[in-house]
Amino acid sequence: MPTFKDYTMAQLQLPLSFEDFIPENHLVRVVNTVVECLDLKPLYDRYKEGGCPAYHPKMMLKVMIYSFSQKTYSSRQIAKSLRENINFMWIAGGNKPDFRTINRFRLDMKDVIEDVFYEVVKLLIEKKYIKLQNYFLDGTKIEANANKYTFVWNKAVGNYDRKLDEKIKNHLREIDRIVAEENEIYLEDDLEETGVNSRITTGQVEGVVKSIDKKLAKNPMDKKLKKKAKEFKKDILPRKQKYEEAFAIFEGRNSYSKTDHDATFMRMKEDAMLNGQLKPGYNVQIGTENRYIVGFTIHPNPTDTKTMIPHLKHLEKRLGRLPENIVADAGYGSEENYEYLEEKNLGSYVKYNKFHWEKKKKNRENPYLTDNLPYIAETDRFVCRNGKQLLHIGNRKYVTEAGYETRRDYYRCEDCTGCPYATECKNTDKNRTIMVSHRLNELKRKANANLCSKRGHKLRSQRVVEVEQVFGRIKGCWSFRRFHLRGADKVKIEWGLLAIAHNIAKMALEG
Repeated sequence: MPTFKDYTMAQLQLPLSFEDFIPENHLVRVVNTVVECLDLKPLYDRYKEGGCPAYHPKMMLKVMIYSFSQKTYSSRQIAKSLRENINFMWIAGGNKPDFRTINRFRLDMKDVIEDVFYEVVKLLIEKKYIKLQNYFLDGTKIEANANKYTFVWNKAVGNYDRKLDEKIKNHLREIDRIVAEENEIYLEDDLEETGVNSRITTGQVEGVVKSIDKKLAKNPMDKKLKKKAKEFKKDILPRKQKYEEAFAIFEGRNSYSKTDHDATFMRMKEDAMLNGQLKPGYNVQIGTENRYIVGFTIHPNPTDTKTMIPHLKHLEKRLGRLPENIVADAGYGSEENYEYLEEKNLGSYVKYNKFHWEKKKKNRENPYLTDNLPYIAETDRFVCRNGKQLLHIGNRKYVTEAGYETRRDYYRCEDCTGCPYATECKNTDKNRTIMVSHRLNELKRKANANLCSKRGHKLRSQRVVEVEQVFGRIKGCWSFRRFHLRGADKVKIEWGLLAIAHNIAKMALEG
């Protein structure tokens, strides 16, 4: 007869504590230790006295952080783990909140998630894991939890709105002919006050409807006027309201999704069909040091250029100061960003878009490029290869969306007639004209000196390792490539939990 080890399911066995089954340096223990060290007053303040006792917020926070570190993002899956997974059962102290309670707690964190995250950052600073010395800034696009085909484009809505305005004006002219009272209903005076190209507002259309109703009260049998009144109420007014609501949602963006108004359509690196399809998403900006996430912000902008200043301002507001050096790629290299870094007296190691391009020998030695033309500062003019002077002919000021004012100067060659280098120098029969930003060139020279220094070369090499490793863990190892919640506030909760989980998981690895 074969022999087997004892198998008795009803037998009481030791140990009886869940803790005895968990290794000493397990991640769940580190999550427990870190959360116990945090000041969670903002989280506690959300609870009121009286009523049915709630699950302890500290326990709920531990469960949320640990679940995100285990690639468990669904509230139903978290609830399932609390019943079946010994690590979850231990950190929850045997509590088993259902998925509705878990989801409600997560959504209620929208006003405190950043407080909790920066408490963890302050703990990292206190424990000497980070020093706020070198701040590596980069962004990634994460797809929103929205339908890919529910797009609304600013340009299209603007075209529809202009066509509707023309339709309104034509109807009003026809109504004026019907009632034979010029300008009594037509809003010509209002349009002249706001400008010829201004849009007709919903309030103005409502005023037209009231005026038509008054006319119908005096002459209720006028069929033509009745038809116009019906069209204004059933078609024109609802469409005008719809367009104004869309313009309010855009807030300077080019697009939004009908199923997530805060999401903007942008190109993603994950392009399974290889057709460059735009998808609704968010631009997530993070800053790292020693591969810990020190700060994060969520933006609707597809490009990184306009995100640096808001991101650093938010970081300074939260931490009370900024890191010593800012390291970023060419997506952030703009005059406005360089000026901000110089104003804050920060070490600038931010590339500009032609940093690597101008290092190539063929571009560095090309005598026709604007950057290579000799400039005489005393007389404010350039000299071309043929010895001709490019004289200053004027300048133009530009104002960015953030209100930053910049200037571009224009220079034109005095005479290109008979120049032996004309075919290589320009593509037109007119005298060559160039545009120059002296301030931007000065800032780029400073940035280039920093980037080409020994320290700059080290930081440039380190940037790729720093930020991309964090994105690799979250998007690759933890398979987080699409948000599960909708709306900017809820998206911030998800990314905040991911950032906290990442930092604590790295602490666990470093011991």
